[in-house]
Amino acid sequence: MSTKRALTLVFAGIFAILVIVAALTSWYTVDESEQAVVITFGHADDTVSEPGLHFKMPWPIQSVELLSKETFSLTFGYKQDENGEIISSESDTKMITGDEYIVLTDLVVQWKIADPEKYLFNSDDPKSILHNATSAAIRSVIGSSTIDQALTDGKAEIEIQTRELITSLINNYDIGISILAVQLQDVEVPNADVRAAFTAVTDARETQATKINEAEKYKNQKLNEADGEKRAIISEAEGEKIARIQQAEGDVAVFNSLYAQYSQNKEITRSRLILETLEQVLPNAQIYIMNDDGDTLKYLPLQPTTNNSSTNPPVTEGSKN
Repeated sequence: MSTKRALTLVFAGIFAILVIVAALTSWYTVDESEQAVVITFGHADDTVSEPGLHFKMPWPIQSVELLSKETFSLTFGYKQDENGEIISSESDTKMITGDEYIVLTDLVVQWKIADPEKYLFNSDDPKSILHNATSAAIRSVIGSSTIDQALTDGKAEIEIQTRELITSLINNYDIGISILAVQLQDVEVPNADVRAAFTAVTDARETQATKINEAEKYKNQKLNEADGEKRAIISEAEGEKIARIQQAEGDVAVFNSLYAQYSQNKEITRSRLILETLEQVLPNAQIYIMNDDGDTLKYLPLQPTTNNSSTNPPVTEGSKN
């Protein structure tokens, strides 16, 4: 084989390898939970967060770093081994409070990558920086707090202050990390007797809060019942008011109707009213109406003897024409 032909085959093979490498390295896939940083000759060129298949220049011109968009958790003061067992680090957790008590404190910091370019190029080990910032922040906050605050009802405020301080430090370092939350896991004293005493204080405060909540619940229940009774009384009174107004209006209408009839024929209307009144006052009486000139003797027939004890005496009315 001639030298020229051999060189041709070598160059052809190299070209084929380059073509294959270019074909294999010109595409990359971004998952929904990922974000990509396109690096051109060692310089961050673009950040891609849309999931799917994307094109880039082949290696070694461009390369891609894939970073997660999910939330990470930094455990400070303890860690889990391969078997899932908790291993505490006393050198990290041991701190001194503002009133010079020693406490053991561990916590969890939730964070995510906010700026992939800064996360990759502004520091060699951003996780280590975050760990150191967490240590500085929690020690500063615990150092300005009393042991009572650290062990009882001041934990929420300690979490808020620690998060703000970590955020301030991370922003100064400018490593592309965003702090989402800080959660204290355990804050306790090394001495068992002191720990038991503060536990009793915590239990007492929880009992106090429970009793206060129960009292508030009972008070609200009684207030609601009283309000319901008040509304029922008001509603009943309103109904009685409306009923009486309607009854009065009905009585007025009846009176106006009777007055109109009375105006047309006063004598007949007067007699009818008297008879209706007698029927209401003496419902069981027998009424005899006698119409004569008054010169005859009126004879009222007696009721049978058997009904004398139960029948009222008859009533008569005489009138002249």
